[in-house]
Amino acid sequence: MKRFLFLAIIAAALHASPSVFAQTYTFFVRQVQMPDEAGWDVTVGQQGSQLSPLAINPNGARFELWAVRSAPLASFLLDTTYVNSYVPVATVQIQTEDPYNVIPRTRADRPYYVSITVSGLSSDPAAPEAAKAVKLLRHAQAYPANGDATNINRSQATLVSQGSLNANGLEVLYYEVNAVPGGNRAKVRGEERFSVFSLTDYQAPESQLNSQYVQIWPVADGTISGLTSASVVKGIAPEVTISLNDLYPESVTYAQVYQGPAELDKEGTLVPGASIVVNGAVPRNEQIVVRNWDSVIDTDGTWTLEILTTTPFGTDRLGHVTFTVDRSIKINGAVTSAD
Repeated sequence: MKRFLFLAIIAAALHASPSVFAQTYTFFVRQVQMPDEAGWDVTVGQQGSQLSPLAINPNGARFELWAVRSAPLASFLLDTTYVNSYVPVATVQIQTEDPYNVIPRTRADRPYYVSITVSGLSSDPAAPEAAKAVKLLRHAQAYPANGDATNINRSQATLVSQGSLNANGLEVLYYEVNAVPGGNRAKVRGEERFSVFSLTDYQAPESQLNSQYVQIWPVADGTISGLTSASVVKGIAPEVTISLNDLYPESVTYAQVYQGPAELDKEGTLVPGASIVVNGAVPRNEQIVVRNWDSVIDTDGTWTLEILTTTPFGTDRLGHVTFTVDRSIKINGAVTSAD
């Protein structure tokens, strides 16, 4: 059995007008033992802390903060809380490949880890269930199209799974695939939330001990228009439009060219004016119009223009087109003579 360190901070808890402090008040904390509800009162000051007069038994205790006015005589219940002698403690931490540490986040095609640490659980077989286990819930929720977490109602999240943890220590869960609703798995956007709850026990309702969520952002894609595999550049390079969707937060996206057919991981020459840096917390759509890029396709032959994006997960190709440059001047003629 344990004693509880309770705090009496009257000014924060009192729901009446602040002017009542000009009158004469006495403050006390009432400890109500469960389940028989025997009470014990302790006079306290306006603020401070002290140990509870009675030990907290396995059934818990309710603490009530009261104010008593002398003239006219009246009493006010200011605050109440329930304390159990075997309340467990839990923490939830989510780790992804993205080092951003404000809110855990990752991309729809990437895995993540959930670390749950529990302490305070009893190993006594005779202990109540609420002392021996906690409940783990996994929820998933999609964001609106092109939206984020602003003003979402988390009570509408879908319960994906639930289970229990009945031992103290660290539990690490690995998720290779997220559960955010959506038909195109590469394009889902939303969040997954992991929460640890205590079990219902006597007068104590189920209570959330800790929770954390991870944001899932879609995989970027891009298209190139104004240039096709059938294109032959004979003079000035054509104007090219690059359309980019769902660029990941904290990413760099650019276009490069190189001679030859398309080849993954080949280093090329950056196309002037064809780069985008995304700083922020949510994905972005962008469009780049490329003009005056003749200087980087300066010889005849086969060339490839490709779009690359660099994120915390590496560098990925979003699109490419292979075309031909043929600026050779050919003269067809004949030499004749006449007598």
